[in-house]
Amino acid sequence: MQRPFREQLSAITARCLLLVLCALASVPARADIDIGINGVEGDLRGNVLAYLSFERYKTRDRLRADTIERLHERVEREVRAALRPFGYYDPTVKSSVEPRGNGEDWRVRIDIEPGKPIVLETVDVSVTGPRAGDPVFRDILANLPLRRGERLDHATYEKVKSDLQRSAASYGYLDAHFTRNELLVDPPNHTASAFIAFETGERYKFGPTEIAQEVIRPELMRKYLRYQAGQPYDATELLRTQFALDDSQYFASVEVLPQQRDKAALTVPIRISATPNRRSRWSFGVGYGTDTEARGTVSWDNRIVNNSGHRFRAEVKVAQVSQQITGRYIWPIGDPALEKFEVEGTWKHQELADLDIYNTEARASVTRVPHRWQRVYYTRLVNAITEDASTRTESWLVIPGLSVASVPKGYLGEPLFGRQLYAELRGSSTGLGAKTDYLQLLASGERVFDIAPAWHLLLRAEFGTTWADDFDGVPGSERFFAGGDRSVRGFGFNELSPVDANGEKTGGKHLAVGTVEVIRDLPRNLGIAVFVDGGNAFNDFGDRLEYSAGVGLRFRLPIATVGFDIAQALSVDGASPRLHVNFSPKL
Repeated sequence: MQRPFREQLSAITARCLLLVLCALASVPARADIDIGINGVEGDLRGNVLAYLSFERYKTRDRLRADTIERLHERVEREVRAALRPFGYYDPTVKSSVEPRGNGEDWRVRIDIEPGKPIVLETVDVSVTGPRAGDPVFRDILANLPLRRGERLDHATYEKVKSDLQRSAASYGYLDAHFTRNELLVDPPNHTASAFIAFETGERYKFGPTEIAQEVIRPELMRKYLRYQAGQPYDATELLRTQFALDDSQYFASVEVLPQQRDKAALTVPIRISATPNRRSRWSFGVGYGTDTEARGTVSWDNRIVNNSGHRFRAEVKVAQVSQQITGRYIWPIGDPALEKFEVEGTWKHQELADLDIYNTEARASVTRVPHRWQRVYYTRLVNAITEDASTRTESWLVIPGLSVASVPKGYLGEPLFGRQLYAELRGSSTGLGAKTDYLQLLASGERVFDIAPAWHLLLRAEFGTTWADDFDGVPGSERFFAGGDRSVRGFGFNELSPVDANGEKTGGKHLAVGTVEVIRDLPRNLGIAVFVDGGNAFNDFGDRLEYSAGVGLRFRLPIATVGFDIAQALSVDGASPRLHVNFSPKL
């Protein structure tokens, strides 16, 4: 007789449960070992745990009593070995092991008295050879972490050796070697002597460079090299060459490698190989900022127009307060990693306070980077339309200008998120189509100071001034406004401006803005900040300045810091706090 379906189902369920229970029973339980260490902290404690077999056996299956006994026998030997690199050669170690719970888990207690440390009695570190006086070696000898009378630390001794070897290899002393390398320890007397003698040998030079690539002209490719044949060898210049070629966007992959050195000629030949990048690239981006509100970007790059290294970029930016279409043609000049000639066409609409600005312009510029300063010489042909509630003005004018910006040491043309110092001089005249003769100066600076461990002080200032026969003839896009994420927080974007007879905010002749901010680092790439901002855009020196203060949260990304600030205007009665979201260079 066939059993009812419900009985069959119950029987199947019971068998499944039995199989699960059997499976669980067959899984071996992990050892549960509780390790307590007394008498040492920090690096010493961490090294003891690294040496202990008990710590490694925590992940094993249940341990038998004879295994526990064998591990216990190792404890004193392992603790002694763990403390020796820190100069403690004669510790007192007491340990106990007890079962706990059901008898299959264990409690390990280790009491350590490190004892009297080994002290450095003699430190003799010397560099000899034809280039022993090279600053790279002098700096190491002048800042030796090994000092007579201090506790012996094996890692510090090894660091001195590795610093000498690494510096020699990086700066072309490829035949350098130790003539003496001894650490003599006298445990009964608790003393040690460190002897390091390093022979530099001659310094090698860069030899010929072989280049394998078919993307750009060979003479242009060689201008990217950060070194020349015959110069003293420096591995950092090979890295800079690699970065310069990577940033050029011409290549999908680049290898810059030293080859077998020529011991007779004391030279190191170099080989560079590069594969072509994809010619076209589309990029899309969306975001939000309290200044721009919602925004999006679409761009297309032709990264290799021809073998002369010319590039073209088209870009569309759309935000709630501005829209822009740009086409830019670039060809490298001089040092192609840093310098270029650029022709650009732009249409832009932006809302500046109570003004609507429509600019169509063509711009030609030359960028030069002598030493630590980037100079941009430019000329703009602008069709400027400025509208407010009651008027509309239009003008065609030519605006020549010059900007100068400081660049960091080793700069290779990468985008600058912030500039310590920046100045721009621009202007036009009636002879160039302007409605009035005017000249403008804009200067800004930003610096972060480390004032204490985990504490930073940010100072930022911006100043602008205009000399004009008739300021009403200056286009709205060339006037100054203040307020916003990178200006006086607590006020809206470009909210601060002089007003005309109709109460419209139309931009000022002058600008002065400053920020003082203190940042405290927190774990997990976070930070908190307190700040005070002040400034305004105005027509007459002596006009009122606005002030605000607030607190913020910082989240550090690899190349930038994202800030969320709550700012309160202090100079306006009844103002509500404002949220600001901003991006700035990484602190």
